[in-house]
Amino acid sequence: MKTALITGGTKGIGKAIAFEFLKQGYEVVLNYHSDEQTALSAQEEFNMQGYCPVLLRADVSDETQVKQMFKEFFEIYEKLDVLVNNAGVSLVRVIQDTSIYDWDKLFGVNVKGVFHCSKAVTDRMIGNGGGSIINVASIWGEVGASCETAYSASKGAVIAFTKALAKELAPSKVRVNCVSPGVIDTQMNSHLTEEETRELIESIPLGRIGYPEDVAKACLYLAEADYVTGEILSVGGGFAK
Repeated sequence: MKTALITGGTKGIGKAIAFEFLKQGYEVVLNYHSDEQTALSAQEEFNMQGYCPVLLRADVSDETQVKQMFKEFFEIYEKLDVLVNNAGVSLVRVIQDTSIYDWDKLFGVNVKGVFHCSKAVTDRMIGNGGGSIINVASIWGEVGASCETAYSASKGAVIAFTKALAKELAPSKVRVNCVSPGVIDTQMNSHLTEEETRELIESIPLGRIGYPEDVAKACLYLAEADYVTGEILSVGGGFAK
């Protein structure tokens, strides 16, 4: 039996990732932070399809809460095979209007969250002879996005963290990779107007925006690809870099 924990796993991309792993027979734990109703609804939806994911609540930017979450996880399961650091927040704002609070919040969830969760499972994965850590970044972390400087910077940090940690943990058979979604049809991109969406589609060679399921399939591949580590897998339909 393989296990997976997905942070931010009850909506959007995280929920799609959870479903992909459930379909492959994984025991899945869904982390969420504040929206308990959405979390319970997602769990019920999975239950109706014959799956029984576990819900664990934690703010990934808070180290104490992360430690408690994994304490609870390892009281249920002996080992963790796959950690997907998916939890994230976004911000569309010009730099003049970006406050230090905005900056700290983005880095708190998007970067510190990845750090806290990865650190919390490393010794366990090493002790179990290996594991897979998958970080969810963004195409904007690779190329940058106007009016999203803080968000782009935070996702760029996730990419650098992935490359460094992959080298550090490779001798211990713990693989660390990253998916880098492009324009995905989620609530996070709901601020885009029809015209903006159309313009973005024109710049995507495959001629469409992505879906959460596209990212989920990439995560499953990285979880199962035993000879792949330190890679940044772009899921953006060929979006120009």
